[in-house]
Amino acid sequence: MKLPVQNGTLTLSDHTVDYIRFGRGKQKMILLPGLGDGLGSVKGTALPMALSYRSWGRDFTVYALSRRNELPQGFTTKDMAADVAAAMEALGMEKAHVLGVSMGGMIAQHLASGFPERVEKLALAVTCPGPNAILKESIEEWVALAKAGDATGFMKSNLRRIYSDGYCKRNLWLTPIVGNLTRPKSYGRFFVQAEACLKHDARAGLGKIGAPTLVIGGERDLALGVEGSRELAATIPDARLFIYPQWGHGCYEEARDFNGLVKGFFLDQA
Repeated sequence: MKLPVQNGTLTLSDHTVDYIRFGRGKQKMILLPGLGDGLGSVKGTALPMALSYRSWGRDFTVYALSRRNELPQGFTTKDMAADVAAAMEALGMEKAHVLGVSMGGMIAQHLASGFPERVEKLALAVTCPGPNAILKESIEEWVALAKAGDATGFMKSNLRRIYSDGYCKRNLWLTPIVGNLTRPKSYGRFFVQAEACLKHDARAGLGKIGAPTLVIGGERDLALGVEGSRELAATIPDARLFIYPQWGHGCYEEARDFNGLVKGFFLDQA
């Protein structure tokens, strides 16, 4: 059976946005990826994403949206949320279930508060409402390694901060290979997004979010901590909170029930 997948680029008024689409479901779902988008957009990943998240594709038509390709200096997570709303309009999508992961969750917070008519339900995974000490330490470490051109060190730091000890031990040998394969021609796009993370602050709008919200955190999150998840759940009206005690930032990949947890929430099964 041919998988329904698409890699595309939207041309909007003053910029372009790469996106992918997969699935045949009647309901629409948007995935906003994390800071890794600064190293490369989602374009070209439709098939592996469709295979990894095939359970979503049965019930949803899923769109993963990158940040604009022409990212100017000083572009904020709030600006990026406005881009998501514009991309939805260009795709003919009035409303969708929105899953924001890490930095994508920062953008999703602004989308839900600033464009409430666009969000059916909201899932915020391993993210935070504003800067904290752990986030600052992580971003500054990654930026320093990127500026030094240390692709292997950059990947080792990502591995250590995002994944469990077991995952790190199994995959440490891959870091030089992955580092060189994923090294962008320029880190400019990454630096703009990293700065946006450091300046992110959505607290003023969280109380205005009316969409049903699920907040997912990892107790062992070394990338931005777990307290941001608790703050989000305490501030967004009627938000649900689910914390993985055994996982960290990479729970969206390591926890076997993560996909089902998100799907169940969007479909009222959890």
